[in-house]
Amino acid sequence: MVQVEIRKGIAPGDVGRLVLVMFLWASCFPLIAVGLTMAPPLTFAALRSFVAGGGLLLLALALRRPWPRGWAVWLTLWGVGFSLTSIGFGGMFLAGGLVSPGLATVLANIQPLIAAVLAGFILGEMLGPRRRWGLLLGFAGIILVALPGFGSGVNSSPAGVGFILLGAVGVAVGNVLLKRLAGQVDILMATGWQFVLGGIPLLLLAQQFELPAQIEWNILFVIVLLALGLLGTSLAFVLWFSLLHRSKLNRLNTFTFLTPVFALMIGALFFGESLGLVEMGGIVLILLGVLWVSRQGPTASLEVS
Repeated sequence: MVQVEIRKGIAPGDVGRLVLVMFLWASCFPLIAVGLTMAPPLTFAALRSFVAGGGLLLLALALRRPWPRGWAVWLTLWGVGFSLTSIGFGGMFLAGGLVSPGLATVLANIQPLIAAVLAGFILGEMLGPRRRWGLLLGFAGIILVALPGFGSGVNSSPAGVGFILLGAVGVAVGNVLLKRLAGQVDILMATGWQFVLGGIPLLLLAQQFELPAQIEWNILFVIVLLALGLLGTSLAFVLWFSLLHRSKLNRLNTFTFLTPVFALMIGALFFGESLGLVEMGGIVLILLGVLWVSRQGPTASLEVS
């Protein structure tokens, strides 16, 4: 009889990867803000998707990774692409400038709460007391972090609010579907194809409602596009998908509350933005929520004959 010890929680190495993912996602915000001054939103979102997906598929082909097999896998990949990339990216890019920063932060970070409900029904991941408290602490921190942004003077339009909410729902649904794919398909192939498939509707909408000729093709735009597509998107989502192979979505998703924390730090370090006491209090609550979810639980014993 062999006794195996199982610890409930996230391994320290995975915590480091999660923090890196959130930092990479946070770095997308200034890149998107710069890029939107040189390209229409849907066109820019489509380009981001194709750069990310194309880069990953080229790497997968070079490494001779296996192609996705089966209609069910391809259908799920299309679902991930449409929800996470088409709807998620489209909502995010279209909402730029239409919603106050505070409201945008709160609405965008409803995503983990939506995903928690969906994961319970679809994946059977029921929220225990620890994860429930972690999510609540994290979201309370998000509200505090966002409070100063409500008085920014930007009038939030109903369309902007709708775009943000649509994007949050798209990302939540996409994460649940991505979790269902874990272990069924190669990580590089899955992530690359969902970006390419999700970029197609964005491109079609861009051709219908925008003028691609409005893009200012210059060195700065190319650098922003490559950094956004390859680092903030390709690398970040490959790491995220690899983590979904090893842990539950609801446990990982609490870490997404760290994204606005890193965004605030980037703003303070590189753009001269200041952090007030309210925002610092929000950061503390977010960190407490993340630590509460990620810390190791009691050790369980499993006997194997």
